[in-house]
Amino acid sequence: MSITHKDLSDARTAWGQGKIAISKAFEEGGIDAARQVADAHLDAIYGYNLGPVLFKPTMASGPQSFRPTKEGALAYFCGHSEEYPRDNGFAIQGWRAMDSVTSAEYIEGDIAMWMGWVMLTDKDGNVTKVDKSFGYKKDADGTLRIVLHHSSLPNEF
Repeated sequence: MSITHKDLSDARTAWGQGKIAISKAFEEGGIDAARQVADAHLDAIYGYNLGPVLFKPTMASGPQSFRPTKEGALAYFCGHSEEYPRDNGFAIQGWRAMDSVTSAEYIEGDIAMWMGWVMLTDKDGNVTKVDKSFGYKKDADGTLRIVLHHSSLPNEF
């Protein structure tokens, strides 16, 4: 079952909606509520059921730069982790909207890659723009899964 351009667009939308849902859960119910929503989000769209996910978060550095495990991703998104003390919870920053601009896509059967900018808007209207690369694979059930997620701050001169 081949991946389509619409599948990639829908996947980015689901990714952004997940960050918004995690932010709102945190505001309404605290860290435990945020973790519950983030855990479900990771299960729904990431490929941890397929093996390690090649995840390099925007603000991760040093020996914890790379997060191939679900636990590492959960810590990055929600913070409040003794194992990842430098994480401040990227997904609990009050996000309210997400948009993206595609630089390029590559699709080959059940594997696809996308690269571009993602802009997240917080509840105060501040926009955070990040360089983003996603790699996707459809699993045995036909669900599109993120298996590569690389993010960095734009180097604008």
